[in-house]
Amino acid sequence: MADFGLGLAFFLVFLSLIFFNFLRRKQKSLNLPPGSMGWPFLGETIAYLKPYPATTIGKFMEEHISRYGKIYKSHLFGEPTIVSADAGLNRFILQNEGRLFECSYPRSIGGILGKWSMLVLVGEMHKDMRIISLNFLSNARLKTHLLREVEKHTLLVLSSWIDNSVICAQDEAKKFTFNLMAEHIMSLEPGKPETEKLKKEYITFMKGVVSAPLNFPGTAYRKALQSRSTILKFIEQKMEERIKNGIEHDNDLLGWVLKNSNLSKEQILDLVLSLLFAGHETSSVAIALAIYFLQGCPTAVQQLREEHLEIAKGKKETGLSWDEYKKMEFTQCVVSETLRLGNVVRFLHRKALKNVRYKGYDIPCGWKVLPVIAAVHLDQSLFDQPWHFNPWRWQQSNSHGGSNPTSNNYFMPFGGGPRLCAGSELAKLEMAVFIHHLVLKFHWSLADSDRAFAFPFVDFPKGLPIEVKQRLPISTRIEKIRDDGEREE
Repeated sequence: MADFGLGLAFFLVFLSLIFFNFLRRKQKSLNLPPGSMGWPFLGETIAYLKPYPATTIGKFMEEHISRYGKIYKSHLFGEPTIVSADAGLNRFILQNEGRLFECSYPRSIGGILGKWSMLVLVGEMHKDMRIISLNFLSNARLKTHLLREVEKHTLLVLSSWIDNSVICAQDEAKKFTFNLMAEHIMSLEPGKPETEKLKKEYITFMKGVVSAPLNFPGTAYRKALQSRSTILKFIEQKMEERIKNGIEHDNDLLGWVLKNSNLSKEQILDLVLSLLFAGHETSSVAIALAIYFLQGCPTAVQQLREEHLEIAKGKKETGLSWDEYKKMEFTQCVVSETLRLGNVVRFLHRKALKNVRYKGYDIPCGWKVLPVIAAVHLDQSLFDQPWHFNPWRWQQSNSHGGSNPTSNNYFMPFGGGPRLCAGSELAKLEMAVFIHHLVLKFHWSLADSDRAFAFPFVDFPKGLPIEVKQRLPISTRIEKIRDDGEREE
């Protein structure tokens, strides 16, 4: 038996060497970027995915860019790959989606999110699914419905924070976004047993999405596949109830899709699951990053408080209005800087559909292409001191130094081209409204040392523990400001 195992190992190595020898002969006729293909079969994937601080590009990328330049070849995720840290090439790739390049995520991602997930779909089917999502997340709906829901769920989370207590900010951000998306997608009420049960299954599911794709008993990936099945049965049950009782409203995504689309049951299930995944995970990480960056920048917190206190002084209604949201100009600078420095989505998976030549380099048809968004956002030739949290860099009149990148094509936290994230405006709304109430209601500081790491998904190893202290009620502060103003007069 041992001899058979040893023989099989030698046979696999022999096949790998033949394959790499074939690649080398083929590559001699092409002007490929410089780089290393790493070990046979494994390539450089393990080193590429090694965890590193999220506000950096990691040792692997630093060394490869230093040695080979911003465009280099490698062997990642089981395929020969062109890696791009070049702003121009990244934009070129995203703008030529469907013509020269195509979305190409590892098969394991499709296996767990579903073959009809927007993340893995390509061509006309992706376009149709995206149009459905964009129609549901329209500006009109953001103004009339989602702003109110975002604020409701923000206040629900913040109202549970006790003065002088330590909370896990990352968990609180996840609670906020999950409850919001669960109600937004399926009208599930926060705190109800069925919502909490779904949340428990979803946490197991998420751990598998970001784990090694090992489908063996006991692995996170196998458990995630089981949780996926449970979640889909839950969604299917909700669908059948709606159909049986008649679709009375389209206030949530499930009702809207049933009423306004011709999608099959399987397509609807994968769409709902993928939007729950996209809407929960990225927004919650971005909010946790904002809390982390702001606690280290008191000047930004003070300017935010001034902006939001001014909005609160002029309020005519109980909740925020769309006009008040649009007044949050410095808040949007904070949102942009958080997304730039934190890089929730660090790189994208694409594949060349044709032989492509760029800056004298050949990108062969069929090769994987990785546009690394984080490498551009942290490029000091494009952003002044890119490792510093500097929201003022996003202001038109920049008195704090640094370039004004809002007018260029370097900033792509939501991707670009035909696959630009359909929920980008909702994500920015969530962050702004959460920041609005956070800075008006609380002081906060780190209760324990923690920082964001890329695994490659972004996560705080300790959950970002913060100590919170309540501020004076807004009405008391507004009265004090008015009294001070009268005394000055």
